[in-house]
Amino acid sequence: MTISRRYERLEAAGLWRPAPEEQRKEVVTSLGKTTLIICDLKDRTLTHWSLAAIRRRNPDEFPAIYAPEGSPDETLELARDEDQMINVLERLEKNIARARPHPGRLRLVSFLGTILVVTISLIIWAPSGLQTHALSVAPEVTREKIGRDLLDRITRLSGPSCSNPAGSSALSELARYTGVSEIIVVPGGPRDSLALPGDLIVLNRSIIEDHQDPDVAAGFVIAEQVRARQRDPLADVLDAGGVTASFRLITTGEIPAKSLDLYVEQTLPRERPSLDHEKLLSAFANALVRSTPYAFANDVTGETVIDLIEADPMIGRTARPILSDREWLLLQTICEHQELR
Repeated sequence: MTISRRYERLEAAGLWRPAPEEQRKEVVTSLGKTTLIICDLKDRTLTHWSLAAIRRRNPDEFPAIYAPEGSPDETLELARDEDQMINVLERLEKNIARARPHPGRLRLVSFLGTILVVTISLIIWAPSGLQTHALSVAPEVTREKIGRDLLDRITRLSGPSCSNPAGSSALSELARYTGVSEIIVVPGGPRDSLALPGDLIVLNRSIIEDHQDPDVAAGFVIAEQVRARQRDPLADVLDAGGVTASFRLITTGEIPAKSLDLYVEQTLPRERPSLDHEKLLSAFANALVRSTPYAFANDVTGETVIDLIEADPMIGRTARPILSDREWLLLQTICEHQELR
């Protein structure tokens, strides 16, 4: 679910409770591209809620109480006078509800009709044609749910995603600079980076901790954006699940859990596909990010990435820092609390 640009500056005050046993905190909420951002009164990001997962727990009552689907213990309260934010959230929830299948005769007839059409398609089309159709009809809310489901599986293997208020705020700034919905740092998982459906970018903690320049982290995000433009991340998921995954996505809007598990098992150990350096340089130029730090992070000798170094689009140019020195240092501590658990 992607929010309209006219709502991107909408903010509201509220009370956030991360768990039933904890005190409510005064917060400020704002709408991101696909998430509700919850910050404390010092503008430090506390958490992100996927817009597609937000549910109101007390319709027509006030204060309005919201919780992310699957995590009912975490709540956000909005007073009646925050009617603009409440109206937008209500509209989003109704749009999502309309997009979901509804019970009844019409649903059955529609389902059987879809089964018939897809069965004929399976006979006529090659598997690649079925996948192409599945990719074309998958809405953004479905892609984001698949991305979140994959992220859950990755964190089961790697450990919980890294998060602390100061580091998460800097991570959000890195996401804003590079133009992605959300960046997630994990203790393990992918070797370096991975783009998931729903405009989610996963970074291994080593990308943050082992380098002294935020341009390296930004570079890996940019590289994943280039890969995602060249090949839809959802296509790789469907490849892992075969024809069954594409068929289920078209008919039910979901992908079998086994297909998601198989994708994670196959993808995490592999090196990411190589990229054309000219396309990479163009992307770095558009993002106003130096390509040299990213190049040396991939090859310390510089031999295989010499063109990324010599043709760095930022040579002789200046741009605002991706992160301040303080923000970068705070971001580098984002995983430290994991080690203390």
